[in-house]
Amino acid sequence: MKSIYVGNLPFSATEDQTRDMFAAYGEVTSVKFIMDRETGRFRGFGFVEMDDAGAAEAVRGLNGTDFGGRTLKVNEAKPREERGPRW
Repeated sequence: MKSIYVGNLPFSATEDQTRDMFAAYGEVTSVKFIMDRETGRFRGFGFVEMDDAGAAEAVRGLNGTDFGGRTLKVNEAKPREERGPRW
């Protein structure tokens, strides 16, 4: 299983639309949009989890493509960096 970062999503995008777009490349396990903690609004990026072979194809096939008038940034997700305490 690989996690894929999907950036520059249009604010009108839905998780279902994103799942359908990635499903053309393989089995999608999950789609998670990132929401702002304070406002609860979509931040314009998310993560798609899918099988390894499909993930590689999706990154090649979707990075730089247009979705809802915005150019997608699609790449393999990097592990989250440890952050210090919030003050």
